[in-house]
Amino acid sequence: MHHCHLKDLSPYLQFANFTALKVLSLPGNDFRSVLPKWLFNLSSGISSIDLGSNFLQGQLPKAMLNLRHLEILNLHGNYFNGPIPHWLGEFEHLRHLNLRKNMFSGSIPTSLGNLSSLVFLAVNSNRLTGVVSEKTFARLSKLKKLGIFISPPLIFDFDSNWIPAFQLERLNLAFSGTKFPEWLYTQKSLESLSIYESSFEGSEKFWNFLSRMKEVNLEQNSIDGNLSNVLLNSAFISLSSNDLKGWLPRLSSNVVVVRLSNNSLSGNLSSLLCDDEMLNGKSNLVYLDVSLNRLSGGLTNCWGNWKSLVHVNLGSNYLTGKISPSMGLLPNLTSFHLHENKLYGEIPSSLKNCHSLLIFNVRENNFSGNIPNWIPDAAKVLQLRSNHFTGNIPPHICQMSSLIVLDIADNTISGHIPNCLHNITALVSGKTSVHMLSFFFPLPDGRYYTFEDNLELVTKGQAIKYGKNLHFMNLIDLSSNNISGALPPQMFRLLGLCSLNLSHNKLTGKFPNEIGNMNQLESLDFSANQLWGEIPQTLSNLSFLSYLNLSFNNFTGKIPSGTQLQGFGELSYIGNTYLCGPPLTKTCFQDYVKQIKEDEDKSEFWSWFYTGTETGFGMSFLGVCCALFLNRKWRHAYFKFLCRLIDRLYVMGLITINSFSFA
Repeated sequence: MHHCHLKDLSPYLQFANFTALKVLSLPGNDFRSVLPKWLFNLSSGISSIDLGSNFLQGQLPKAMLNLRHLEILNLHGNYFNGPIPHWLGEFEHLRHLNLRKNMFSGSIPTSLGNLSSLVFLAVNSNRLTGVVSEKTFARLSKLKKLGIFISPPLIFDFDSNWIPAFQLERLNLAFSGTKFPEWLYTQKSLESLSIYESSFEGSEKFWNFLSRMKEVNLEQNSIDGNLSNVLLNSAFISLSSNDLKGWLPRLSSNVVVVRLSNNSLSGNLSSLLCDDEMLNGKSNLVYLDVSLNRLSGGLTNCWGNWKSLVHVNLGSNYLTGKISPSMGLLPNLTSFHLHENKLYGEIPSSLKNCHSLLIFNVRENNFSGNIPNWIPDAAKVLQLRSNHFTGNIPPHICQMSSLIVLDIADNTISGHIPNCLHNITALVSGKTSVHMLSFFFPLPDGRYYTFEDNLELVTKGQAIKYGKNLHFMNLIDLSSNNISGALPPQMFRLLGLCSLNLSHNKLTGKFPNEIGNMNQLESLDFSANQLWGEIPQTLSNLSFLSYLNLSFNNFTGKIPSGTQLQGFGELSYIGNTYLCGPPLTKTCFQDYVKQIKEDEDKSEFWSWFYTGTETGFGMSFLGVCCALFLNRKWRHAYFKFLCRLIDRLYVMGLITINSFSFA
């Protein structure tokens, strides 16, 4: 029962009669307990237990040894802790042991080396520490797949002359030290090698060793090596984020995916792309990423040899010159990145032959001319920011119904904003799952390689990198151009838009009330334009808005009330002379009049209060005087009281004076 949302490994199952049970497979559920006792009372003939991808916890109990005939034990993706039990080495029939992605600690017990039937062993992604040596693998003659990638890496202490009894097919590891383990060179059957977080030198012997494999993943290491004379022969090879130097390597016709980004590679593209003898007229290359290096020179004219290319990323280098017309010979090109180089000239019309193009990213270069009007209607990303493009925004953009990123900021675009932008249905609906930028294609061994593209977008006032979440950011950025005219009301039908930036243009007119309908908007920037009129109250309806800049326009009146708009700082509104109200310090006229009236009301109240108090006191005093004057008995009693009071005060005064004189 896979992925059935089960929540309880019921203790009542201990009463079930599982005398003939061979396989118990419950992965991908929601179990959150320790392993139940009934599990260890199952038929001794059970051969397979799969409880992977749950939330099971605690230490593995020794009672598991009751299941002596176990061949497959899969506990990956849980929260088991404590040490890996040494008694696991007593399962003489165990062929598959998967403990990865748990919380096991301590060292890998050498007793696992007794599992002579073991074919698959994975302990990676735990909290293991310590040393690994040949003792750990002493009797594993049948081992084919091994995973010991631990972060931080384990210490490898193998005898340099040790020759394993096994021949691996797949290996996933990380190790501490500066030397590549010698015993790995004895693995003649190895088809897939993945190494992470390790540091070693890439020698000629090492590169020759890799050339025999189908899949090589050496990302995020510190491999120090020169690729100038290296031939890459694997179908899938990733060497991104290392310390690799020299010129680009050569590629054989077997290569399907090559990732060399974020290294220190130099030279030009010719060494990689123009070796006709090596290709023999054949190429299977689908994915090429050499971004974030130090490549220079032009884009070469050898692209006709690589017609199978789907993804090309040459960004963040020092490439110069114009786009080669031969790039139009790539009919399958889907994702094309040339950003952050020194390329110039117009975008060649030959690229209109790239009918499959979905992502076109040439930001931060020196391209000029008009915005291309041949971009395929199915395109999802058009990023032309920070170049020298001129002319108007072509109406053809409105036919690109799948577009989720339109970024033409920081150019010299003029004219008006097209009235037809609401035809971009992807920005109207905002159904992000439909527009995911995931691509997949087959590898020679029958498996599929999947990748998700990434972009750097300017939103919320800063540059942010989007990868797996790119399809969530629906964006239009027309800022820093010479665009004029009024804001078209049709633009505010783009209800799926997350970021809208029209700042630093020459836009005029009022702020449409329809802005309140764009309830997905997170970032809005209309600053440095010539917009006027009042800010509509509907703006306060945008509950997701986390960035707002309306500064340096001609807005007037009071900033609409509501915690959303008052929560932004004063910088969001400055430069609007006749704008008032919080968070600005300038008080609006109607508020000023209201305050004066309130102050006057308060002043009038205290004036009447003091007048009433004085009048009351005077009337009371007058009443007492009249009573004494008109009533003889009260008058005699009053004067008698005064005489007695005077006599008492006189006597007390004499006594006090005499006491001082005797002292």
